[in-house]
Amino acid sequence: MKKIIIYTDGSSRNNPGPSAIGVVFCNEKNQPIKRYSEYLGDNLTNNEAEYQAVVFALKKFKALFGKKLAKNSEIEVKTDSELLIKHLRGEYKILEPRIQTLFLLVWNLRIDFKKIKFTLISRLKNKEADKLANEALNNQGSAQKMF
Repeated sequence: MKKIIIYTDGSSRNNPGPSAIGVVFCNEKNQPIKRYSEYLGDNLTNNEAEYQAVVFALKKFKALFGKKLAKNSEIEVKTDSELLIKHLRGEYKILEPRIQTLFLLVWNLRIDFKKIKFTLISRLKNKEADKLANEALNNQGSAQKMF
């Protein structure tokens, strides 16, 4: 395994409100190998959910494949959150304290990986992660792990 592509999406209804995430791990040929969804709870913003999806994805990668493989793999995280991408690229300041905390968590998780690339994609290209997040919202946490 040399490259893993991870699609992430966070969703919040009423912003802030009930929130959930969807994460899809794909191989280097962009074929899905693992899918996850998780209900996060109430009173989170969409931006917080987007960050939580990335945190979940990076932690899950290490749990599934181990730190050794993380140090030897190239990871591409694809998301439709322009704000998250611009934060991680240093293009936007992070003003919200709760987002600052999540940003630091993502930043510190990066250390365990050989290379992580964050890519902004359109919502149309992030349909599967979005679907998983919405399913978790609809089920309010009753069905968490899809595969």
